[in-house]
Amino acid sequence: MSEAQWERTLTVTTAEQTHALAAAVGGVLEAGDLLVLTGELGAGKTTFTQGLGEGLGVRAGIISPTFVLVRIHPNLPDGPRPGGPDLVHVDAYRLDSAAEIDDIDLENTMDTAVTVVEWGRDRVEHLSDSRLEVDLHRSVGGESPASSPDGEFLDFDTEDDDEPRTIVFRGFGPRWAEAPQVLEITSQLEGR
Repeated sequence: MSEAQWERTLTVTTAEQTHALAAAVGGVLEAGDLLVLTGELGAGKTTFTQGLGEGLGVRAGIISPTFVLVRIHPNLPDGPRPGGPDLVHVDAYRLDSAAEIDDIDLENTMDTAVTVVEWGRDRVEHLSDSRLEVDLHRSVGGESPASSPDGEFLDFDTEDDDEPRTIVFRGFGPRWAEAPQVLEITSQLEGR
């Protein structure tokens, strides 16, 4: 496995901060980008993906694709990024190998969409020569996912909104030769 070209570690203290950080990252993503999300239950993977969706300007209603494996969220023509890429959201938790990933045929959308794979480490690296890995860590192990008051599924444990999460970003391959400027600005603000 190749070495990361860079790594940035940020701390968030609420689900809203996780969402906002991801929305900022979503604003710089392009068709063909592959993101691999790792973290225990309740760490914020789906909340992070919801933020990415906002930044990409895709249809709202992102929930974990746990039982369907893949959900496609189309770009909104009247959203913040009309004509931008769709979001393909994959949950690889129940998949045991790269061969099973190949069976769900992600190659058909890789060039035209942003692909986000929860639990994808050691399963999806073969899909692209570049990837952005995002590890989300809680200070206390996660329990079961929670719902927000409006019924939208969040995997950020809403009873622990003030519990800090550490989010580690790592860039691999030519697309991520340098960290996105949004991560540099965010980490500078965090240091104040």
